[in-house]
Amino acid sequence: MSDRPPRPTRDDYAVWRTATTRWADDDAYGHMNNATYYELFDTAVNAHLFEATGTNVRTLPAIGVVAETSCRYFREIGFPDPVEMGLAVERVGSSSVIYRIGLFQGADHQAAAEGRFVHVYVDNTGGPGDRPVAPIPPEIRAVVTRLTPSA
Repeated sequence: MSDRPPRPTRDDYAVWRTATTRWADDDAYGHMNNATYYELFDTAVNAHLFEATGTNVRTLPAIGVVAETSCRYFREIGFPDPVEMGLAVERVGSSSVIYRIGLFQGADHQAAAEGRFVHVYVDNTGGPGDRPVAPIPPEIRAVVTRLTPSA
């Protein structure tokens, strides 16, 4: 029996966005380069925060910095088909949020890949180099709690 979690499906995600793939996204082996998966995860999370809060999250007194990322790959994807990105929140803490991002291509109901993306909120008033951990801003908390399984 495997301890590996089951392959996620479209039903496991709360909000969606679509990304256009580019020729440059594929590597020499003819499938999407690993680095591009991480760009898609970053885009799915931050674009949702910008849109759902209606504010430039870069200017908040506390900002989310990436503390951890990972990816589970299930099947190849790549150019020219668009990628659908499903977003869900696994956990909201006092100063951190753990996101799950599923990547889908075509009609497949199961994810081609799933990313784990952790934001830790830090003080944004002192500038780079002086950013202690800070509470999640209320406008961010309101948005991310809606993406949890119990929401």
